[in-house]
Amino acid sequence: MDTQSRPRQPRYQQIKRYILDGISSRAFLPGCKIPPEMELARQFEVSRMTVNKAIRDLAEAGILLRFAGDGTYVAERKAESPLLDINNIAEEVRSRGHTHSCDIHLLRAEPASDDVALRLGVPAGSTVFRSLLVHREDGLPIQLEDRYVNPQWAPGYLSQDFTQTTPNAYLMEACPLTDIEHSVEAVLPGNVEAELLETIVSSPCLLVLRRTWSHKNLVSFARLVHPGNNYKLRSRTRVSE
Repeated sequence: MDTQSRPRQPRYQQIKRYILDGISSRAFLPGCKIPPEMELARQFEVSRMTVNKAIRDLAEAGILLRFAGDGTYVAERKAESPLLDINNIAEEVRSRGHTHSCDIHLLRAEPASDDVALRLGVPAGSTVFRSLLVHREDGLPIQLEDRYVNPQWAPGYLSQDFTQTTPNAYLMEACPLTDIEHSVEAVLPGNVEAELLETIVSSPCLLVLRRTWSHKNLVSFARLVHPGNNYKLRSRTRVSE
């Protein structure tokens, strides 16, 4: 497609990308101010209201901190995930201006154990697909994803290259996920988990047990382990007034 025929991004999106690129390149360091709104307005030849929208969006995402009468700062942040959403961890990482990568430690078909069969709603011993991945943010391990998938609903799962996409992205395309069930608890990692997450067995982790459905079909069960010293989960719920 001719680049001249591509629609241009809205100006506030261009400003957001400029700020995110500045954070990613460390031109804007955590704890430091970004340029004032009036300076950004002149640079992008837009109104201050347009700049304000871009900064407000990034502040609501926790990337920037705004202080009345002082200015806007790059937040000192832990990696975080929305607790109540079916999320794509690669997109989360990129939204923070960082680089996502993934190590594949296991990708195979195997018999369902009693526990997995119960959680996935299949007969014990039946074939399920399993993946064991470590997701990284700028090289730092932030999630160990141990996922079991019902082959009936995602037959192409084992042929995916999860260094280029994520299980979430593939499942959303193959059988759009519509419902989620999860529990969260603090745990100490086992020896293998600690080694994969490059932490120690005495360092607490956050464990999320998550099941996902595509309409009435139970598609996957995942055990997600996050190192507690550099990760957090957040939840935002709208309450009717």
